[in-house]
Amino acid sequence: VWELCRVLWALLRSPLHERLSRTSLESQKLDLMGEVSYLKLKLVDMEEKQIHGVERQHKAEVILQELRLLKEKVDHLEDQKSQYERRLKATKLRDVNDTQVLNIMDSMFMKSNTVLSSRIRRTQSGGLQGEDLEPNHFRRGGLRATAGPRLTRTPESGSTVRDMNTPFSQWTREQVCGWLEDYGLGQYVNLTRQWVDNGQTLLSARPQDFEKEMGLKHPLHRKKLQLALRGFSTKAMEKSSELDHIWVTRWLDDIGLPQYKDQFHEGRVDGRMLQYLTVNDLLFLKVTSQLHHLSIKCAIHVLHVNKFNPHCLRRRPGEERNPSPSEVIQWSNHRVMEWLRAVDLAEYAPNLRGSGVHGGLIILELRFSSETLAMLLNIPPQKTLLRRHLATAFTALVGTQATREKWEYANATGHAPLTTAAKVRPKKLGFTHFSHLRKRRPDDLADYICPIDSVSLSAMNGVSHQPYVGVRGLSPILDREPERREQVGPKS
Repeated sequence: VWELCRVLWALLRSPLHERLSRTSLESQKLDLMGEVSYLKLKLVDMEEKQIHGVERQHKAEVILQELRLLKEKVDHLEDQKSQYERRLKATKLRDVNDTQVLNIMDSMFMKSNTVLSSRIRRTQSGGLQGEDLEPNHFRRGGLRATAGPRLTRTPESGSTVRDMNTPFSQWTREQVCGWLEDYGLGQYVNLTRQWVDNGQTLLSARPQDFEKEMGLKHPLHRKKLQLALRGFSTKAMEKSSELDHIWVTRWLDDIGLPQYKDQFHEGRVDGRMLQYLTVNDLLFLKVTSQLHHLSIKCAIHVLHVNKFNPHCLRRRPGEERNPSPSEVIQWSNHRVMEWLRAVDLAEYAPNLRGSGVHGGLIILELRFSSETLAMLLNIPPQKTLLRRHLATAFTALVGTQATREKWEYANATGHAPLTTAAKVRPKKLGFTHFSHLRKRRPDDLADYICPIDSVSLSAMNGVSHQPYVGVRGLSPILDREPERREQVGPKS
């Protein structure tokens, strides 16, 4: 029995040992597989960290590039800001009161003359009457040979100082040539010196003589000379004659049309010529836009109302909080842009440069409305709230009377709104007009851009002008009541 039990135990023990060893091996296998999976996960995690690090590095490079671009933009904006500040300072310096500038120039001129006269006295060459000396006659204090080329004068130039009390017909040749030089027509002095004997030569000359003898082919130069000679003939001192062509170029800046400064300067357009500018004159000056024609027309009317005061336009905001239309009518283009900044439309204000918009155009032109201003400011039509805000501010600016007049005119039959694309065409005379040419006076033939009443032509500046047909009275709005009474009277 014992032996049998031992044999049976041996038989049972061998499979159990194998099963135990197999079980341990399987457990070890499972452990190894777990470690392998852990290592795989760790490897994947490391690869993800490496990829994430590359992405971070790439993002960092992109961010650095964007920072460089932003820095360049900031530097560019700083340059633009500094340039704008320099231009603003230059504008402020230019807007310094011009009578002050003239006083400084006069004082400098007086000082230079004082120094020159003192030097002449010190050199004992003050007596310049060299033509009175007889040959071989010596006199102390006369002309010095060494100073002759600088100090001697010819007999004609001895009286170049023009006495305005002397009639123009009695002016000498040198006085006439000096006047042409001061008048901005110096390029015609050489031919004029060969032609004229005195001022009467110009007064009695015909228009074709100016072109033939002086080479005066530029139509505006010819018109400038004829207007000046007419002023000498009538002996009427016009206030506008004090405004030279340099002032007109600054005036173009004030009314928002600086793009025409070269043409006006080349044409030597001065204050007197502004009164008699015609549509064809503006077309000759390359002003073809209908809106710009209206801008110049309204600006000239403002000059008429203010008796051609050179400082009538306001360039900077004053202390007024609620300006009246009579004050707005004197606003310059820059002052209108300041108003846009005050009503929270500063981003659109630069669009008014070169547009010709000024206070006179806003108030005097009935077709100029808030829609016209929104079009010039490039405010999109879909921005209805912004356009409504502009319309409210525009109504408060021009007043109720102007708003009513503009609304009535806009709703009248045959109304054509203002556009930036509208051009002015030169008028051509048909065969039916030639029969009336002999019956009309020369003044009636001129289609002035801002006509003056026939009554005020005889009494020029210095006497209150009657307003032209466009605007009656100092009221800035077209007063159509007399026309309405004329239209209603015959019917009733």
